[in-house]
Amino acid sequence: MEKRWQIKEQANTEDIKKLSGELNGLDKTLTNILLQRNIDTFIKAKAFFRPSLDEIHDPFLMKDMDRAVERLQKAIANKESILVYGDYDVDGTTSVALVYSYLKNFYPAIGGENNYGLEYYIPDRYAEGYGISYQGIDYAANNDFKLIIALDCGIKAIEKIDYASEKGIDFIICDHHRPGSEIPKAVAVLDQKREDCNYPYKELSGCGVGFKLMQAWTQKEGKDESKLMEYLDLLAVSTCADIVPITEENRVFVYYGMKAINENPRLGIKTMLELAKKENELTTTDIVFTIAPRINAAGRIETGKKAVEMLVEETSEKALEFGNHINDLNTDRKELDKAITLEALKMIDDDKALQLKKSAVLFKKDWHKGVIGIVASRVIETYYRPTIILTESNGMATGSARSVSGFDVYDAIDACSYLLDQFGGHMYAAGMSMKIENVAAFTQKFEEVVSAQITEEQLTPKIGIDSKLCLSQINSKFNGILKQFDPSGPNNMRPVFMSENVFITSNSRKIGGDKTHLRLEVFQEEYPDLKFNCIGFGLGSILDELDEGMPFSIVYNIEENHWRGTTTLQLNLKDIKL
Repeated sequence: MEKRWQIKEQANTEDIKKLSGELNGLDKTLTNILLQRNIDTFIKAKAFFRPSLDEIHDPFLMKDMDRAVERLQKAIANKESILVYGDYDVDGTTSVALVYSYLKNFYPAIGGENNYGLEYYIPDRYAEGYGISYQGIDYAANNDFKLIIALDCGIKAIEKIDYASEKGIDFIICDHHRPGSEIPKAVAVLDQKREDCNYPYKELSGCGVGFKLMQAWTQKEGKDESKLMEYLDLLAVSTCADIVPITEENRVFVYYGMKAINENPRLGIKTMLELAKKENELTTTDIVFTIAPRINAAGRIETGKKAVEMLVEETSEKALEFGNHINDLNTDRKELDKAITLEALKMIDDDKALQLKKSAVLFKKDWHKGVIGIVASRVIETYYRPTIILTESNGMATGSARSVSGFDVYDAIDACSYLLDQFGGHMYAAGMSMKIENVAAFTQKFEEVVSAQITEEQLTPKIGIDSKLCLSQINSKFNGILKQFDPSGPNNMRPVFMSENVFITSNSRKIGGDKTHLRLEVFQEEYPDLKFNCIGFGLGSILDELDEGMPFSIVYNIEENHWRGTTTLQLNLKDIKL
């Protein structure tokens, strides 16, 4: 797929010179990238390179936080049973693991001689669907729970919160999705995206909101906050996996959470890493592509409760048992999403009219509900359009939407909401359900909305390039500073560089079982003896167009390659142009 290269506007030369001087002569290319990211003073640079827990905001700045803490204190004082309720994805299950595990230090879990205390609940994706369910509320009522803490869900559960109130159950909602026009009548609704919420940072994950509740309760109870900070590993996993911006407060959470994962991971995470044969220092990319899929697989294929069991387990034997089971589920998930992706792409390949559309809405009754979000992302990799994959569940058409860079798929779905029973989500990912007879009308309306709003630029994948770079600038010192840009993620992506007039050597070849990947050895004429290895996933076919002596340009990240105890720098190619 042709990609559009866009070099970001370079900072003013004098500004680069000034900031570089303040930072002890920092490389001007890296100084320019700091300025591009609005890090334009020594103080901001210090906060960026040395994240501090002192930068975490006061949790009581969040709307309803005082009410939430007061209700939690009352429940504990009165020995009420508390149900910690969360969605079945990574954000929801890590939220539940964090709140349940932390509170368990101070309040008992139900079981044995305890007929009151804490319990957790994850809804079944297939029987109950996303978010708060009537079945979950009935479970709470039948088992004498008086308080439910809902994590990563609930902001649109108007009728269900009313239903719970009729049964004498209070709710504290901890959500981060966009509210609708009405806020549920819960005891407290914590969501930084509420219009009436003045919390200064708006990009927390659902687990982040749950963490703020625990932080506020800890402060109000006068307890040592250092104990709570031991759970930042779970918050880091949530923040990375939910693809929220890795900026400001989130970046602090991820910085310290990743530190915990690499130095002293909790048993469940340690077990997953061992089963995945991850031995080197973990990065945010590893969280997204190694840890998150395994946690998600539990809820996609079986039940998200399995993921929570693993994350809260304290014995090695049980953690290994849970880990092996989830590993197996992840293998099943891979096979399912591969098969369904091939079916979805064939639908497009066989339909000329669909190929001309600016959106893709694909529906098949027997597609596995647990992987349709992944399939939507896979389809976009080939057919770059806002995409919705629908399947049948409980007599309804249920779907997941994914978007392309710069296009708000949530708003587009909102414009079609009169055809939906429910929907929710973010700018780039959303879920929905509708009557099956509405699928055709929804497909047509969604295409009309997308066609009217999307630009031609948004329909071509873009690679944002931070700076041009000569290969001779790449060395261990340069990379040492570059590594401090981590943790990276949305709004603070790993710097992308472009090098021009690059040549290959004879040590270049296609790799992988199907030869779809690329390994190059490259150099520039100015320094012919300085060669770098490159890895290009999915770029194998480009080698047919390259010859020794033919100059070309590359776009890449710089990364470390660890092999048999040796660490070398390599270039992870994003694209090549002759």
